Amino acid sequence: MTGERVLVVDDEPQIRRALRTGLEGHGYAVDVAEDGREALVAIASRVPDAVVLDLVMPVLDGFAVLRDVRAWSAVPIVVLSARGRESDKVEALDLGADDYLTKPFGIAELLARLRAVLRRSRVVDQPVVSVGDVEIDLARRVVTKAGSEVRLTPTEYDLLRVLAADADKVITHRRLLERVWGGHAAENAQLLRVYVNYLRRKLEDDPTRPRLLVTEPGVGYRLRTGE
Repeated sequence: MTGERVLVVDDEPQIRRALRTGLEGHGYAVDVAEDGREALVAIASRVPDAVVLDLVMPVLDGFAVLRDVRAWSAVPIVVLSARGRESDKVEALDLGADDYLTKPFGIAELLARLRAVLRRSRVVDQPVVSVGDVEIDLARRVVTKAGSEVRLTPTEYDLLRVLAADADKVITHRRLLERVWGGHAAENAQLLRVYVNYLRRKLEDDPTRPRLLVTEPGVGYRLRTGE
């Protein structure tokens, strides 16, 4: 039993009921909000351990909630929405969402995403990130696989460092380009794909079937530490 508290924000009563039942059945304490304004009040009055946030709501939508909350809080936020367009996913992630699930979804997948964002939120200034048999020492700038050091170019390391700093979180193409190359998406989009492939060749057991550095189609990449 986790005991961690999750705020569910959705304007559909049946969704709120289903999520409350599913989350409470796995040990979470659950609060609910019916719209964005109610969600902001709930988060400000008693910051939850995580938020499950719908995008399309009356009064204030999920995008507005993300903008407001990220101005003052790093609380983990998993977006749930029937809006499956890539542009909506990218916008939500760029506004600070930690993850994004499209309706309909399975409770098992939501629970896995929640565990991941909660696990990441508990790690403060982690000097070493473990991803399978790969260890990334952010303080020493040393990467090892199965105990042996992996030689990375400066650009390869910079890309891996950005992904490792937010392990288990989807990092959008635009954010990766800004942090590693300083922007210029049109010029560097192909470079990003090339360097992701370089990292996969050096870190994955099977680069053609990546398990550590995974693609979120049309959105970005995620360095997956588990699940």
